[in-house]
Amino acid sequence: MLTIRRLTYRIDGRTLFEEADAIIQSGTKVGLVGRNGCGKTTLFNLITGELSAESGSIELGENVKIGRVTQEAPGTEASLIETVLAADTERSALLAEAETATDAARIGEIHTRLGDIDAYAAEARAATILAGLGFDEAAQQRSCASFSGGWRMRVALAAILFLEPDLLLLDEPTNYLDLEGTVWLESYLARYPHTVVVISHDRDLLNTVAKQIVHVDQGKLVHYRGNYSEFERQRRARAEAVARRAVKQAEERARLEAFVARFKAKATKARQAQSRVKMLEKMESIEPVLDESMPPIRIPAPKRTLAPPIIATERVSLGYGGAPVLKRLSLRIDDDDRIALLGANGNGKSTLAKLLAGRLDPMDGHVTRAERMQIAYFAQHQLDELRPAESAFEHVRAAMKFDNGEAEIRAKVAQMGLGTERMDTPAKDLSGGERAKLLLGLATMEGANLLILDEPTNHLDIDSRTALMDAINAFEGAVILISHDQHLVEACAERLWLVADGTVRPFEDDMAAYRSLILSAARSSKAGASAPSDKPTAQDRRRTAAEARAALAPLRKRIKEAEAVMEKAERAMAKVDEKLADGTLYAERPDKAAELNQLRARWEEAHHAAEEEWLAASAEYEANEAA
Repeated sequence: MLTIRRLTYRIDGRTLFEEADAIIQSGTKVGLVGRNGCGKTTLFNLITGELSAESGSIELGENVKIGRVTQEAPGTEASLIETVLAADTERSALLAEAETATDAARIGEIHTRLGDIDAYAAEARAATILAGLGFDEAAQQRSCASFSGGWRMRVALAAILFLEPDLLLLDEPTNYLDLEGTVWLESYLARYPHTVVVISHDRDLLNTVAKQIVHVDQGKLVHYRGNYSEFERQRRARAEAVARRAVKQAEERARLEAFVARFKAKATKARQAQSRVKMLEKMESIEPVLDESMPPIRIPAPKRTLAPPIIATERVSLGYGGAPVLKRLSLRIDDDDRIALLGANGNGKSTLAKLLAGRLDPMDGHVTRAERMQIAYFAQHQLDELRPAESAFEHVRAAMKFDNGEAEIRAKVAQMGLGTERMDTPAKDLSGGERAKLLLGLATMEGANLLILDEPTNHLDIDSRTALMDAINAFEGAVILISHDQHLVEACAERLWLVADGTVRPFEDDMAAYRSLILSAARSSKAGASAPSDKPTAQDRRRTAAEARAALAPLRKRIKEAEAVMEKAERAMAKVDEKLADGTLYAERPDKAAELNQLRARWEEAHHAAEEEWLAASAEYEANEAA
């Protein structure tokens, strides 16, 4: 299907690929991974012929149709469904010809071909794809021009999926999707009948879809079998093996050099010494695998501790004029809450985030905030607020309230995850991921009590997402998270709120259950659109399963609450242990040491009680599930 041989390509004096090779068989699902800037998108441009290689070749099978989402989002007056259907130019041409053809033989050929390409089911298929990407039946009839750029990019993605090319090239397809659209796309790509090569920093998508990984590494294309988790495991094992070989080689080199140095002057050993010299000359140096570990991101701790709740809403309605987007919200956020907002785009997640951040006033009801609370708010649209000509160093210096020295400013920039070599680069020349790190760092500089993150992972590579996850988990304040990255939500959120149907309510299950709910709704929607309602037994089974899940929900809630208490107690005990480790504490402040020991004992007792509750609830859950 796709063969890359000895590919070399340079840009602006920098080598992206040097004699790189790869073979991708027909029907394979491949994840193309590597650090931002390593050349992944450039490789797509080389495959499609938009760029020409310096040397080497890229060969495709005969009559292979390539599909790639255009960079220009469709903005015409045509409806969404018409735009997607128009992507199949052969179908459109045949239907137009069928309207005017008069020759009976040609008319027969047209309708035979229309049947071969399943043209008569095309509208239903296009509607299903659009629905999966978040467009209901009414939205599908609206013009593309009536939607924002992000939504139009979904239409462009729908058009390529509808076309079903032999080779589907997707470059960060989830950047414009919500969690619901991402889950649907994962399922769709896993069932896609042809070859897929996807550039993505979404770990869950790569684990669900990819059966092979191609890693862009130091100008080469390194092939790994399995999904992303397998790639990480294999690469780690490879790096460890290479490191061991490099150590052994260094030891052998040292032994040979010692022999030569000792005996090269002795006539009786001259021949053996010369032999060792030749062995040293032939020895190819084993280079250790480069350490691509990401500089950590550090979010400053809150400057002050606040009594809970830090935010409470009483029957709040909110929106932008006209009918409220969300109504009668009575919510509470405590100082250590970790809450992820679920729900399709357009349901009000970002609207709620703006209310909590103080960027939007309620239309009705009352919001109470703790005094002197600091809130850090991050949203992707704020990237445009960075000053293009100023560097990260200049942004941070301007944001600092005092006249700090250069060393202190650069240390602050480093805490944001930006390396020394990028601190003085103008913002306009930073990558999207680097600008996102800078914006997050600027938002959190003041030691926030509440961190509100609205899609923080767009443009971040996987290592940067891991660094962000670690930073969120190490942060001592409260977190409100909106993200289509399931791995980030699962790793950082302790509570889930579902924003849907004009309100916000707790989702008492986990992300696996929410994923199943999304896919079940998509299947039901597809079945309802294409099949008669003559299967009451299937509905009964779904209803029975839903009732069973509902019956187990209280137990799941008990388990999650106990886990949250245990994690909170473990964090608290770790902080106390850190303070007790100070060797001078007992001598200089014995009263403080005694107080800390008592505090640790209380947390230990709380942990023990929560663990007992967790064990009891888990046993009851398993027994009920088995029944």
